[in-house]
Amino acid sequence: MKDFRLKQAQYLLKKSAINSEGDFQLKAPNSANINVKIFEHIFKDLIAAEDFIYSSLPKHQLSEEEAEEFTKFLISARNNIDSILTDFKVIKKTEEKIDMSKLTENILFITSKNNFKKLLKKLGVDVQRIIVASVPLDVMDIKEINPKIPESALKGIETRVNHIHNDINRKKNSLNPEKIIVLAENDLNGQLLGKRAEEYYDAIVYLNDNIKDLNDNELIEIIE
Repeated sequence: MKDFRLKQAQYLLKKSAINSEGDFQLKAPNSANINVKIFEHIFKDLIAAEDFIYSSLPKHQLSEEEAEEFTKFLISARNNIDSILTDFKVIKKTEEKIDMSKLTENILFITSKNNFKKLLKKLGVDVQRIIVASVPLDVMDIKEINPKIPESALKGIETRVNHIHNDINRKKNSLNPEKIIVLAENDLNGQLLGKRAEEYYDAIVYLNDNIKDLNDNELIEIIE
């Protein structure tokens, strides 16, 4: 897990450095809308970084691992500040290609729909690291989704559930992911999928009503 956090910090540092290349010149701001979501992330990162001020009393000395975490929050805040300043045309950022495949090489994603699998693939995630769970991970959960489902239909669903568990375990053994992340809509299907994935596989659960609009920056924040 330490290696994974280090890779995240290295990526943020590289991104920050790329965005700072060239002649840095502040310009008069243009009219624009404040991206409130990004602004909130800035505060969250700075608050997380502030915790190190108190935890490192009285000398404020950080260990190597603590320094990685501390600077990761500052770099993330800096990138988000740059993003807002770019919206107002105060600075011009250099666009860089994000190697999402490299960034997610230690992650296994479980999602609820093929459309979300296509989205992750489009963002650059290796398709081998994406599993679509089109049915719940516990056959009895289907009754909560559809109370009127006949008992005769449960046998076929149970077979599909077992196939998904076999697929997850096979991927765990072959890919050895450091994290398993559930990406799904914040509906009953997604909630049950997340609940069981957390229970069975210690997964990290991310549910969102607008997951179909997920972009690369939001995915980076999820996997950090």
